[in-house]
Amino acid sequence: MSILLTASESASAGSMIPLILMYVVVFGVFFYFVLYRPQKKEQKKTSAMLSTLEIGDCVLTTSGFYGIVIDITDDTVIVEFGNNKNCRIPMQKSAIVQVEKADAEAPADTKKK
Repeated sequence: MSILLTASESASAGSMIPLILMYVVVFGVFFYFVLYRPQKKEQKKTSAMLSTLEIGDCVLTTSGFYGIVIDITDDTVIVEFGNNKNCRIPMQKSAIVQVEKADAEAPADTKKK
């Protein structure tokens, strides 16, 4: 009798492995589409935005300040804040959240005339 019980217990444990494997695959696919893929899309969007950054562009920083880019190096930019033109702060490109092109304002002025 005990031989039959141990045989049935080992058979039920063996049938659990595909079920557990299926759950692991389902959770893996879920995490890919919910976490990893949107993050990669956001990184591509941010890197494309920063690659088009030019001198004279108006930027919004992570701290909420608007400024104008006056110099660009590989990983840093110098941003000028305020109207008095005396506040120039070097910062990393990763601190820039939004870029407004300086050329976008010029066509709006020509349409008014």
